[in-house]
Amino acid sequence: MRLKLLVSLCITLFIICLFHYTELFVVKLYPVFANLTVFLVFFISIFSKETVIQKFAKAVDGELSPNAIIYTRHLTYIWSGLTFFNFLMSLISVFMSTKFWAVYNGFIAYLLIGTLLCVEYIIRMILKKKNII
Repeated sequence: MRLKLLVSLCITLFIICLFHYTELFVVKLYPVFANLTVFLVFFISIFSKETVIQKFAKAVDGELSPNAIIYTRHLTYIWSGLTFFNFLMSLISVFMSTKFWAVYNGFIAYLLIGTLLCVEYIIRMILKKKNII
């Protein structure tokens, strides 16, 4: 476990230094591939019997009610949309200024994800309190 953490940290520091000191174009593609991967995980799971969010919900709550299954499927559509948007914006940002790339991929994308997480959590708690899901 410690070795994996150390290797991950070293790779991250290497990439940061590489980008900072060389301005390599290819380093800007990291968020593109990361966002594409996350989008594909959500999107492909839509075509499965259980979406990735349903699997997470089952792991936390056990069996899900029919309403909860519908809710998690709709939530998967929303996450697919957000991750696709982040993928497109990260791709566009590659061709824009380094400042825009850094602000979008280092701040705005995380702000969007955090906002969706918070809003979804509040909605889920309201729906659970009303025994809808």
